[in-house]
Amino acid sequence: MAQDTAPPRAEEHEPEVAVDTARGGLTGLSRLEIIGGLYLLVGVALAWLGVGLPADAIALQFGVGEIAPSLDLNPAVSVPVLAGLIAASGLVGILDRRLPRLAVPALVAGTVLVVPLVLIATLSQSGVPQTNVITLLGESLRLATPIALGALAGLFCERAGIINIGIEGMMLAGAGIGFVFYGLVGQAAGGWPLYAAVVVAVATGAMMAALHALMTITFRVDQIVSGVAINLLAIGITSFLRRQVIIPEGLGGGVTLPTIDLPGLSSLPVLGQLFTGRPIFLSMFVIFVLVQVTLFRSAWGLRVRSVGENAHASETLGIDVVKTRYQAVIIGGMLAGLGGAWFSLETVGTFDDVMTNGKGFIALAALIFGKWRPWPAFGGAVLFGFSEAFGARLQLLGAEVAGYPIPAQFLQSLPFVVTIIVLAGAIGRAVPPANVGKPYERSR
Repeated sequence: MAQDTAPPRAEEHEPEVAVDTARGGLTGLSRLEIIGGLYLLVGVALAWLGVGLPADAIALQFGVGEIAPSLDLNPAVSVPVLAGLIAASGLVGILDRRLPRLAVPALVAGTVLVVPLVLIATLSQSGVPQTNVITLLGESLRLATPIALGALAGLFCERAGIINIGIEGMMLAGAGIGFVFYGLVGQAAGGWPLYAAVVVAVATGAMMAALHALMTITFRVDQIVSGVAINLLAIGITSFLRRQVIIPEGLGGGVTLPTIDLPGLSSLPVLGQLFTGRPIFLSMFVIFVLVQVTLFRSAWGLRVRSVGENAHASETLGIDVVKTRYQAVIIGGMLAGLGGAWFSLETVGTFDDVMTNGKGFIALAALIFGKWRPWPAFGGAVLFGFSEAFGARLQLLGAEVAGYPIPAQFLQSLPFVVTIIVLAGAIGRAVPPANVGKPYERSR
């Protein structure tokens, strides 16, 4: 049979998410009932904390310009009301046995309500009467860029059956080596070396991914161990280059990729600022469309998904499992390298040790959150990006609890707290591709 023959709809079924409502353990309560109880307590506590808020009106702005809408609120009223709704969502969660179809939507709604409640309470105490919600959303999308690209890197690898916890290392290597090229060739002064450096970052991610593929596919090394080795290798190489090249050459504060205004869209009165960004950020949306089409609307994408579900069955249908997995892992590495270029070439114009700051691991959480599908994974990336932008906004406004300032370290750790909550599976359990993490050996 020809090598290009694809299995007949090898993976029509996508991983499902099963809400775990099993009861047992020490309490005999379901997961949703426990979460509902916590939400009830949190809602009551937030209502108590909001009783003494000043009645001075604050405004939530939506966009810039005179025609941009604004929502005026009284913190002394709106905070207790929102807290009461959160407590009510917790009560619905506690009644999971009586209201099984309403528990999950209610708890999700309660989670969403926490954001405006905290923002309103912070504004009322900070002396800043207003804040722009659209700007916060735009910053969330921008900060989600490396996480989203890292999630796509993991998507290609794990859909092909290869665990890749080395995304962090691939991103870091792309950021470091790409900037070293930029500094040595163009003195970090812009021009064509800047765009060439982005290509170098992508190629670096591909080479790190090829090393991961060699160890896991050809030599069948444990995939977790290989990913850890990639991360450690990237830390060592980039730290060496920073000390031996970047610092001695005085390469820092370089020109970054320019801001681009999308014609027509960027001039919209309210949402126009969402259509202004730098090249890697804007290309992220195009890449997601291409990945969706490639993985779910092409023969090659079907082969990738089939080898991730059942490698030996795919082999019997003429698919070259080794070649397909190599291709998927290397493409994932290229995307991770592009995510690394976002840090050094698009955002700060320099390179620091471990500047990716765990974004590769958060990308894996976004991938799991999205159940190994592109657009839901993008939603997870935006969630984590929003948590980082929200923490930075609260830090800027000087958030307080009962008159005590919230430590900046806590606000900076907010994305990692969200990651823990997601990985704990507060809402459901994601099922990965069936063959992920399992070594493959040709049968003939």
